[in-house]
Amino acid sequence: MGMKYIKLLGITLGVIIVNIVLFSPGFIDLSIGASALSTAFGITFLLASVLVLIYSVYIVNAKTPAAVPVKQIQTHDDYVNALQYYKKVKALEADISFALNQLDRIARKKYKLVGVLTQRFDPSELSYKKFMSTVQAVENVFYLNLKSTLNRLGAFDESEFKSLSGSKASQLPPELLQERKQIYNEYLTFTKNSLATNEEILLKLDKLLLEISRLDSFEAGDIEKMPCMQEIDLLINQTKYYKN
Repeated sequence: MGMKYIKLLGITLGVIIVNIVLFSPGFIDLSIGASALSTAFGITFLLASVLVLIYSVYIVNAKTPAAVPVKQIQTHDDYVNALQYYKKVKALEADISFALNQLDRIARKKYKLVGVLTQRFDPSELSYKKFMSTVQAVENVFYLNLKSTLNRLGAFDESEFKSLSGSKASQLPPELLQERKQIYNEYLTFTKNSLATNEEILLKLDKLLLEISRLDSFEAGDIEKMPCMQEIDLLINQTKYYKN
């Protein structure tokens, strides 16, 4: 018998016991028809019991929504929805919350950058196009990291991970247990490394915004010489190298 049916059986027995206590003469002896007040309470408790059972059956049998296929993820909201699926995994909860926070922050930073660039340049200017090209490229790296993380998490088995520290773990040979732990630690390490890279991207976007706001005037040829632009280009090239 599955765990969900054991839970449903427990709830059903609980409702039955409560009704026995309420309506049995040896206990509270709540009778329908004895008086208006007793009838009202009796009907209310019976209806409540039915509702509790119906709701319990619904919750127990409700299917957990499937994870969003990574190849179908395209928009910012798609990434949010895909990450939300893994927030229920205890071992990943903190990292997923941090990833969702990063998603919110990169959207706000890009909005600010576009606003500042629009104030400083005409969209047809070469300087504007160079900055926007770099912003778009580093944003693509950010989402590429998330997509790689989601690909890894798609193979993460929470029940298997939990079993490594439970009673079943003691039944495995130490070397096999260690190897299994190493595999799942790689999932967690990869996720944290991707988050660290994305945090670095957010930091560099902050630096870029600051550098743009500091400059009074510059030529398009000066853009490549800006320290932050050079750091961003290096990060983009490194990411392409490691992903390829």
